[in-house]
Amino acid sequence: MRQFPVAWRWALAGLIAVVALAAALWPRGRDTDTHADSGQAQLSAGVSEQQRAAADLTACPRPVSGATGSGPLAGIPVSCLADGGPVDLAAALAGKPALLNLWAYWCGPCAQELPYLQQFARRAGNAITVLTVHSDPDEAKAISRLRGLNVKLPGVLDAGARVRAAVGAPAVLPISVLLRADGSVAQVEVRAFTGVDDIADTVAQELGVAA
Repeated sequence: MRQFPVAWRWALAGLIAVVALAAALWPRGRDTDTHADSGQAQLSAGVSEQQRAAADLTACPRPVSGATGSGPLAGIPVSCLADGGPVDLAAALAGKPALLNLWAYWCGPCAQELPYLQQFARRAGNAITVLTVHSDPDEAKAISRLRGLNVKLPGVLDAGARVRAAVGAPAVLPISVLLRADGSVAQVEVRAFTGVDDIADTVAQELGVAA
């Protein structure tokens, strides 16, 4: 009878030690994982001023005095790839026809098409606004991709692909949205352009802008 209490006390002490150790380690392990995941997300999403400067992207269009946004893009928040600042997309595009090219850094056909769009923008001059819309949250990779392609078109980050949803386009890339000066959608091209003349012909047909 005297042996049972001693054995019981040792077993109880061991059990308490195990429970205490688990209680001490379990929350700490979860916190560490959470902080590590958060830090990795910030690292992958963060873009330095040096990265933006190296890409040398054209500044995003800004609203003229008194301009208000209308059409399906009104109220959609985006940020400018050139400087990280917010852009009122509908207001910034108001008053002039526009070609919005929806793309992502991982899209092969997008990489082939973007240089054609830059050539078209130079040819068209001020007759139309050509703006790239990166439809993926990874801003750093978007900027790196544009730098690698030597494409300096103005561009915005649409992390949630809200522009695509607003114009009723399918979940594929690339997509080019042709907007009238009043913000309404003239055409949604669900394909990659094959060259500068292809872009110019499509813009002339849908928007009446010759380039």
